[in-house]
Amino acid sequence: MNLKRSWKQRFIAAVVARHGPPLLRFFVSRLPNASDAPDLVQEVYLRILRLERPDLIRTPEAYLFTIASNIAREHALKRSRHPPHIAIEEDAADELTADVGDFASAAPEELVVQRERIRRIQQVMEGLSPKARATLIWHRRDGHTYEEIAARLGVSCSMVKKYLSQALAHCRQRMDKDEGGWDGTP
Repeated sequence: MNLKRSWKQRFIAAVVARHGPPLLRFFVSRLPNASDAPDLVQEVYLRILRLERPDLIRTPEAYLFTIASNIAREHALKRSRHPPHIAIEEDAADELTADVGDFASAAPEELVVQRERIRRIQQVMEGLSPKARATLIWHRRDGHTYEEIAARLGVSCSMVKKYLSQALAHCRQRMDKDEGGWDGTP
């Protein structure tokens, strides 16, 4: 048994040496978050180790990339079922209402109008997808760049632009229906 394990370990070492870098590039090119690639490469190796007779594989490279393709598909499926938690401040709405204090010197009727506007903005933003809402808040309120937001969400910069565009279009459309405009500030 020990001899068999030793043979298997040598086989895996040869596979890693020869196909490790191409496997890593394969995953990096297919994943929204390149930092997941080394873990998925390890998963390929683990699946090879579980084989009873890896020596019977006629074309190891094709077999490895078939396994890698399956793992990438499984990873994408997992991500779609359980999207990463987007940690936007839960008290973002509270911060918006706290800003009403800035209008304390305004006339009471103006204060009522401002509070209603803030309430409406909160309601409109609740209609956004979590990623679009996070993108809008992080970009407009917090001043983060597309690159910073992309890293936080694990998506490309072009996807961040799409989320921001969707969020702004959604907010403008909803606010225009209600009160004739929205200035883009969350």
